[in-house]
Amino acid sequence: MLVVKLSSLGDVVHSLPAAMDMHAMVPNIQIDWVIEPAFAPLLALCPAVQRVIACDLRRWRKQWWHSDSRAAWRAFQHHLQAVDYDMVIDLQGLSKSALVAKMANLRPGGHRVAMANRTEGSAYEAPTRWVADMRVMCEWHSHAVDRGRHVCAQALGYALPSQLQAGLQTTPDPSVAGNTVALVHGSSRADKAWPLTHWQALGQALQQQGFALALPHANDAELQTAQAVAQACPGAVIWPRTDLVALSQRLAACVGVVGVDSGLSHIAVALGLPHVQMYNFNTAWRTGPKHSRLQSAVFESPTPAVASVLKAWQLCRQASERPLVPAQP
Repeated sequence: MLVVKLSSLGDVVHSLPAAMDMHAMVPNIQIDWVIEPAFAPLLALCPAVQRVIACDLRRWRKQWWHSDSRAAWRAFQHHLQAVDYDMVIDLQGLSKSALVAKMANLRPGGHRVAMANRTEGSAYEAPTRWVADMRVMCEWHSHAVDRGRHVCAQALGYALPSQLQAGLQTTPDPSVAGNTVALVHGSSRADKAWPLTHWQALGQALQQQGFALALPHANDAELQTAQAVAQACPGAVIWPRTDLVALSQRLAACVGVVGVDSGLSHIAVALGLPHVQMYNFNTAWRTGPKHSRLQSAVFESPTPAVASVLKAWQLCRQASERPLVPAQP
């Protein structure tokens, strides 16, 4: 069977539990996945996914007149249509994912499955319904993880497993100190950011508690923020940019993570790390941490206070079974 979930990073992470459910509940199932190239490496960490098909629709659409774009499009079609599927499930719900689902080949008697409706706070476009021959109704007020799990369970006819499997498995990077807290300050949306002075105050407080600090970044703007935090928190380590697999390995070695609502924060949740996720808008019910005493979401408007984040972090640490390794002098 084929899953179509192209982006974004957080949305892909939220869909992994559905793949784990299918892998556990359907004997001998093979799950292939169509995804944007930037996020494709992450699927190597999901044991439920066999074949990953990279689809760079965003770039091809912007450069459709280039010969290399047309050649890449033809190569993608060949790769996608090399297998005939019993089922194609569109977990994206957009026109671009509907196009991909329609292009995939079905075996005789196969089905294309899609969500029948939009849910609260999510994007949804009608073509996803038009190309499907099985449409699954979803609850209006539903978490992104629950929505994907529900669609796949209805499509394949199994009862949802009681235990949620996040779907990311990796080996911790041994070069990361065991008392490290990663501060995930970057987000693709400026309105999800936390003030620089708050990050600096939080970092100083965590260092006073004996934690080391790590600062990932994905672009030059985030690097500037990381450098400003490191300047206020001597000894903080700025991680170099790297791929999602190596970044996940570094996160897995941390004692915990504090971050804004971002794809990297959702990876921390999927890795089972003690984690505080900060929200400037009351949307944690839709995308925030689920089913874990080790993880919590802090929502305050216009932005969470440092004291609130520290309190939530302490509660996550108390629930964690991971011992704190004292910082080295």
